[in-house]
Amino acid sequence: MAVNPSARGLTALRLFLGVFFLFEGIGKIGWLLDPSPLTTQLTGYLQNANQWNRAYLETVCLPGAAVFARLVLFGELATGVSFILGAYARFAAIAAFLMVLNIHFASGALFQYRFLTNGYGLPVLGGLLALALGGAALPLSLRK
Repeated sequence: MAVNPSARGLTALRLFLGVFFLFEGIGKIGWLLDPSPLTTQLTGYLQNANQWNRAYLETVCLPGAAVFARLVLFGELATGVSFILGAYARFAAIAAFLMVLNIHFASGALFQYRFLTNGYGLPVLGGLLALALGGAALPLSLRK
């Protein structure tokens, strides 16, 4: 059976984003025992916070930083593994989309021009959205 060229493209996207998220997670392994790097990052976001993300940072992110550090770590690792194996890729794409959007909201990047040119912004969110919409039953998937 011939494989649709769009499916091949989405498979390549899934694999590349899988490697990206896997290594992003590996880089945060230390957060499992020490969430202070995330706390420091969130505190830094307060420097340039606007009215929308300041309240979010102060009432949700900073008080929950220890929990969020582990959720981000496991979320990135699980997304990477899911994408590489092609198992539950659409679910992982939706969860990762919300996680990435949340990080950009907390940082205030969503409200700045640089978000449009940041490689971690629109390209990652666009790729995740593409996989959330069309990432089921792709070639090289463990789970069809």
